[in-house]
Amino acid sequence: MTQHNQPHALGDHSACIRLVSIFNHLEDSSMDRIAKKARTNHYRKGEFLFRSQEREGDLYSVNRGKVRIYRLSDSGKEQLIRILNPGDFTGEWTLFNPDVLHEEYAEATRDTSVCTIQQKDIQVLLEEYPVISLKLLAEISQRLENSERQTAQVAVEHVVTRLILFLVENIEPEMGNSPIITLPMAKKDIASYLGTTPETISRKFAESENEGLIQQLPEKKIKIHDVDDLLLYSE
Repeated sequence: MTQHNQPHALGDHSACIRLVSIFNHLEDSSMDRIAKKARTNHYRKGEFLFRSQEREGDLYSVNRGKVRIYRLSDSGKEQLIRILNPGDFTGEWTLFNPDVLHEEYAEATRDTSVCTIQQKDIQVLLEEYPVISLKLLAEISQRLENSERQTAQVAVEHVVTRLILFLVENIEPEMGNSPIITLPMAKKDIASYLGTTPETISRKFAESENEGLIQQLPEKKIKIHDVDDLLLYSE
C-alpha cells in the first residue's frame, strides 16, 4: 500500500466527513469531533489503498478523486465490485471482523485523497452515536441487494439486457423519459462489472445506438431517446 501523508487542518477532515452518508446527518459539533479522529492520505493514480490478503481495519472515505474496488478470480480475471466517488466509503466489513483479511483490491483511478478513521475509533463512535450503526446497516443492506441483483443478471440475462438495466439504474426520477445520463465508470469497468468483455460492451453500445435507442455523447454522457422503448428492447 502506497500513501502520502501530509499535515492537514481540521477543516480538511471536516469537509471529508460531511460528504459521508453515515456521518453527515449528525450535528456540526459531532462531525467536528469525528473529524479529529480522521487522517488524510493521498494516492496517485494506480496506487492502492489496500490489496487482497492485507489485514487492516480502517474505514476509508473518499474526499476527492475516484477508487475502484475489485476482486481477482483464481484465473486472474478481474471482477469490478463498485466505484467509489467523493462521499463513498469502504472498509466497513473489517470494522466488525478485525481478524479478517481483505478479499478485494482498492485502487485509485486518478489522484485521490481519502480520509481514514481507525477501527478502535470507529467502535467508540458507534457506541456514542448509535444512529451511525443504523446508517451503516442501511448502506450494507443496499450493497448486498445490489450485489445479489448483479449476480442474478450475470447468471441469466443477455449482455444487452444487463447493459440496458445498468443504464436505467443511473436515471434519476426527475430526469423524465428522455434523459441524458453520465456513465459512472469507464466502459472497460462497465464490462467488468457486468461480467463481459470491453469489446462486447463497445459493440452493444454501438448496436443500441444504431437501433436509435441511445446516442453516445462526449464526456461519458449517454442520451436515452425513450426509456420505455429501451426497456422494451431488453425484453
